[in-house]
Parts: sequence; structure tokens; C-alpha cells
Amino acid sequence: MSLASVRAFFAEKAPDIAVIELEASTATVAEAAEGHGVAPAQIAKTLSIRVGDHVALVVTRGDARLDNRKAKVVFGSKVRMLDLGEVEAVTGHPVGGVCPFGLATPLPVYCDVSLQAFDEVVPAAGGTHSSVRIAPARMAELTGAAWVDVCALPT
Repeated sequence: MSLASVRAFFAEKAPDIAVIELEASTATVAEAAEGHGVAPAQIAKTLSIRVGDHVALVVTRGDARLDNRKAKVVFGSKVRMLDLGEVEAVTGHPVGGVCPFGLATPLPVYCDVSLQAFDEVVPAAGGTHSSVRIAPARMAELTGAAWVDVCALPT
């Protein structure tokens, strides 16, 4: 169902973007990077967060971590990650396949500015073996995402 909702999303909004399915798992940043032949940083991972009573998604580069201090400033209160059961219930996507496309529930989407270092990123596409290749700006445009600075890069 989740992969189908992502395919439907792209069929309607961006038919030029193809969902890529690999035989090997792409559920982790390392697996996705290896499967697509890119650096882990180029994988666009989607974090499911709760801010007060609201749920949102933050898409960031694969090697970045959510910076709680920055996130509190941007979102106005403490941020916490959803637990695994909540993630699939809210997004419609399994953990390892979460993406900002074809969501079960309309959610605010934020793209971390760290993604802007790349011409193309590789986010999941609703399954643990599926992804797309997309320019960060196009991903933000298609999902109605706002650009934020809420992550820290590795040192």
C-alpha cells in the first residue's frame, strides 16, 4: 500500500520521476547508500517528529543528526521522535521506507538546509527496497516543504 501511494503521488505530481526498486534492502542509510552507489550523506532520510500535539516530518541528509537546540528554536518547543508504532500509523510508510511522498495523513514537511549541498538526493519511496532520485529543491516544491536549519553535521 505504501509503495502504491508513493507511485500514485509521482504519477500525479511528477510523472518524470521513477520509483527505483532494488533487490537489496535500502532501509538504513548505509544500505541505501551502498545500493545506489552514493555517499551516505546523499541519502535523504525522513525523521518523524512530534512538536507538542503536532506531528511533522524533517528530511535531512543521511549523515546529519537532529540538533535539539536548533529544533527547539525553529519549532518553538521541545521536539521528540515518534516511536516506531506511531511512525507507520501516521505516515502510512514502514520504518526504513518513510518519505514525504504519498502520506496517509497530510503532515507538514520540512527540509533541512543540509540537503542543499547536493544536486540530487536519494530519499526512500514508501518501502524498504524503494527510493527515488530527486533534486532537493524539487522535493521541497512537490511536498510543500519549508527549509529549516535543525540538524548538525558530523564533525
